[in-house]
Amino acid sequence: MSLFDRFRRRPGRMRRPDGDGRGTGSTTVRASDGADEQHLREFVSTRRGVEGFVEPRTAVSDVTLLLVAHDGEWTRRRVPSVKWAHTFANKHQVPSYDAAVVGIPQRMRDYNSRQKRQER
Repeated sequence: MSLFDRFRRRPGRMRRPDGDGRGTGSTTVRASDGADEQHLREFVSTRRGVEGFVEPRTAVSDVTLLLVAHDGEWTRRRVPSVKWAHTFANKHQVPSYDAAVVGIPQRMRDYNSRQKRQER
């Protein structure tokens, strides 16, 4: 047996905790739904100075739209696609940016810091 034989997959050799013998596979990501869209619409309509930051799909989450209000209050929800996110923002007259390019705004980090201080 060579050194790398230990790491090769063989049927029945690697078992999942439930014992079915299949590999672990990829993570299942919850898709966006109508409740996500409704939440985004409500956030846009009840806050001022909202900007949208479209976050790309990752290994653990689907495409998300991060909305940040003028005071740094924010919300993030899954969306069907990058195109959908930019179209949503345009429809609601919200400027939208690719978060992977521009990052997230400092006012959001400041808001999070204020919230943590208030909790103490």
